[in-house]
Amino acid sequence: SRQALTAEQRGDPRSYAIADTLVEMGRLGQKTGAGYYRYDSHTRARSANPDVLAVIKAEAEKYGVSRRALSDEEILNRHLMALINEGFRILEEGIAQRPSDIDAVYVHGYGFPAYRGGPMFYASRLGLDKVYGCIDDLYKRTGEAYWKPAPLLAKLAENNQSLEDWVASND
Repeated sequence: SRQALTAEQRGDPRSYAIADTLVEMGRLGQKTGAGYYRYDSHTRARSANPDVLAVIKAEAEKYGVSRRALSDEEILNRHLMALINEGFRILEEGIAQRPSDIDAVYVHGYGFPAYRGGPMFYASRLGLDKVYGCIDDLYKRTGEAYWKPAPLLAKLAENNQSLEDWVASND
């Protein structure tokens, strides 16, 4: 359980406080008829759950999170940057040998759009300096350790090196 973890292991409570509160309320999703949504017991059709909106507002207030509308572009960008940053951590840790290993898993295992070639290929096409800048900006704006740029990404961006350069130097 999360309670048995250290504060560092638990991470930022803003990322799980709402889900934990819903679990404490017994709102476990379709099996209980309510979670983030309400579910019709016969059709399983979902509808907005005003109780959840109240929980979201209360948790946002508790943690000083200002609520605002997010564009589709911002949502997509955050997801992509999270995948890319984690990909660099995976390379650093030796879990994957090459960026293409990560791309293959995301394209064939998780449905990442094949036309983008995978998150690491996409990062290469965007430019590692741009990717680093975007992730570093998220880190500076949020203060969340989750967004701290992976050291490998930082090193490559600062030295104006590409993933191809990194692969060549590690073969």
